[in-house]
Amino acid sequence: MRLKELNEQEKEQERIRLHRMFALERELHNRGYRLVAGVDEVGRGPLAGPVVACAVIFTRECPLYGLKDSKLLSPRQREILLPQILRNALTIGIGIARVEEIDKLNIHNAALQAMARAVSRLSPAADYILVDGRHKISLTSPAPQKAIKGGDRISLSIAAASVVAKVVRDRFMISLGERYPSYGFEKHKGYPTAEHREAIARFGALPVHRRSFKLLGKKEFFHEPLA
Repeated sequence: MRLKELNEQEKEQERIRLHRMFALERELHNRGYRLVAGVDEVGRGPLAGPVVACAVIFTRECPLYGLKDSKLLSPRQREILLPQILRNALTIGIGIARVEEIDKLNIHNAALQAMARAVSRLSPAADYILVDGRHKISLTSPAPQKAIKGGDRISLSIAAASVVAKVVRDRFMISLGERYPSYGFEKHKGYPTAEHREAIARFGALPVHRRSFKLLGKKEFFHEPLA
């Protein structure tokens, strides 16, 4: 959504919505925390590929019209918002948990690890962290944290982090589609679609597949991929 595409009433409604989404950050700013980070991750559900997390710090309210939870946006909308987020953010950190870590740690712990890495790569560092979900993350930083269930629909910073993480991961999965053209990663992004499961059954599991997941929805078997 772009400002010039809205009429005056819609512009005002969007400003009010974004103002409300910045309420947590604004309250923390008023309490003296100037570097409030929102952190989120994407990629818990797929059968293949990494978990990607992002942390974002905004020092002021930003006119990011249309920004919301990345799951509610189309790929085109996310791509339009990405450069706007990059321009308005003070700093952004990206963290990744690879397939090997997912299989070793389990998806929950790997996702928390990815978020911790994203936060650790912020420069300057955050002095308060808003974490999407029910669990805080393990950090050496003394910065306080608040875990927020559904935070990507409440916090502007978390929503922005979800968009950046989603675009980064989708671009990576598209590159996997070019590398393994028989698997359709550019379309399903590693999620358990019928097409994806059929490719696994036909060609075998790849190194980018999560062996700890039920790739075929039944007893697993693996053979060397033909792609």
